[in-house]
Amino acid sequence: RRSSDLNDSSELRQRHPPRPQIITDETPAQAARASSSYSGKIFRATFMTLAVAILTPLVAAIFLLECPIEPQSISFLEPPLLTGVLEPNLKLRQAERLFEGQLVGPESIANIGDVLFTGTADGKIVKIEDGVIHVVATLGKPPCGTPEYEPTCGRPLGIRIGPNGTLFVSDAYQGIFKVNPVTGEAEMLLSSQTPVQGKKMSFVNDLVLTQDGRKIYFTDSSSKWQRRNYPFLIMEGTDDGRLLEYDTVTKEVKVLMVGLRFPNGLQLSPAEDFLVVAETTMARIRRYYVSGLMKGGADMFVENMPGFPDNIRPSSSGGYWVAMSAVRQNPGFSMMDFLSDKPWIRKIIFKLLSQDTVMKLVPRYSLVIELTESGSYRRSFHDPDGVVATYISEAHEHDGHLFLGSFRSPFLCKLNLQEV
Repeated sequence: RRSSDLNDSSELRQRHPPRPQIITDETPAQAARASSSYSGKIFRATFMTLAVAILTPLVAAIFLLECPIEPQSISFLEPPLLTGVLEPNLKLRQAERLFEGQLVGPESIANIGDVLFTGTADGKIVKIEDGVIHVVATLGKPPCGTPEYEPTCGRPLGIRIGPNGTLFVSDAYQGIFKVNPVTGEAEMLLSSQTPVQGKKMSFVNDLVLTQDGRKIYFTDSSSKWQRRNYPFLIMEGTDDGRLLEYDTVTKEVKVLMVGLRFPNGLQLSPAEDFLVVAETTMARIRRYYVSGLMKGGADMFVENMPGFPDNIRPSSSGGYWVAMSAVRQNPGFSMMDFLSDKPWIRKIIFKLLSQDTVMKLVPRYSLVIELTESGSYRRSFHDPDGVVATYISEAHEHDGHLFLGSFRSPFLCKLNLQEV
């Protein structure tokens, strides 16, 4: 019986119809290629779907979003080679940071004896005496601390010592002040709300006085952009900056130069026959004659600089110290040079990115150059990547040292010139 059952099972297995076999001419390699091709099509389809999903809103943003600036095309020469006296070094890294965390944005520096004076981002004029910081005066009113509060808080920029030890300060939003360094009494000499030849002063920047204190020369960086929007001013290439003269006796204001792209720091020559004026956006320094046979004339003092000049101050050699917080590296890449003749790219950038984000993309590189009295390069101090001295705005020489101001760092730097 058991044998019969086994035979029946065997017969059932034999009666089960065999599976049909598909006969094809494809080799295994061809089948693999077909499978790979199919996978590639899936990948391409997925990639294109993602690309469209990402690019569609991006393209829509480029066309639909408004741009806060109207960029102008700018022409630059090829940046000078960083060789010779411009050879990169680490000399600025020998600087010592002072009062870290106690001063924010000490833009400009002046001294009476060994007492230093500077203006800070919170609208204050302070003095540093015997290693202690004292508030001398407050030009604006709180709150302070963020760009939106700057117009009411005030932002002291250029600071100079006038006759009888009086401080003269240019506030980016309010105008020009005379400050008593002892009592702290501040007197406004010229309000930025006063139109000059029909144009308002939106960005009062640096100033310098004649030795007798009668005339104050100052820069108004733009009638359109305020200090808090300086990245817009640079990247737009706006040419509405001016060099002006204020007579402290007659109270008259004269326009000396117009059509400047971000006029910034300035300095009188030792003989007070001309002014040198940093034109930051154009990486150059202009010269304007205030006396002598050339009075009223202007020419180029230094063209095509290796960086974008900020404040200019006298050096003990009879020349000038020029501070820069961004350079045009050659060899290397300069973002500003690349974008200068491509206003459409700058327009797209500012449609998509905030000005703070754009400025973070600019490589840090601090550079101080000493010029001779005729505008030749004498020596240079570097801090690639801004490791120690960051966002420098000014180099003020006093007692064998350079005191380095900054438009945003929370400290001063002090560099011993004998050691470099």
